[in-house]
Amino acid sequence: MRRFALAFGCALAGLLLAPAAAQDLNIINDPGAPQVQGASGRLRDDPNVQGGKALRVVVRGKGANPWDVAVETAITQPVKAGDQLLLAFWARLEKGEGGATSTTLPYNAVQASAAPYTTLFTGPAEIGPEWKLLEVRGKVDADHAAGTLKATIHLATAAQTVDLGPIFVVNLGQ
Repeated sequence: MRRFALAFGCALAGLLLAPAAAQDLNIINDPGAPQVQGASGRLRDDPNVQGGKALRVVVRGKGANPWDVAVETAITQPVKAGDQLLLAFWARLEKGEGGATSTTLPYNAVQASAAPYTTLFTGPAEIGPEWKLLEVRGKVDADHAAGTLKATIHLATAAQTVDLGPIFVVNLGQ
């Protein structure tokens, strides 16, 4: 996964913000170090996604729970009540169940990293065969120490192959 991190660097700066604003970008996770839970992820070259690398996750079948297969990234910086956060990630559906060409990822969220895994904010995302930059925004409810939050994308909604590019959590401030 270290190569994944090196491949992406500061890709979000050119994608979401003007170059002048990039120096003020407050990325609060490691965009190139996602963790796959419940399946295995394979890094592959893909010149069509920002950074040229994609994490391919094969979901063998619908899970008992949507979170049975998830891709997560730890939020490594503290956040304060009232901070506005942006979860942004590149995604595409490589192969859908029964030949489907699109699917909805129902839960793309920032949540507590320990039980009871309280959700701060979430939103669905529709993906298809083309790369798409997806965004979910929300407001922080209370102060949270570094390492107590994570961003997560649930994938166990069908037998499918999903490619993910860089995953960013940006603190936009108050």
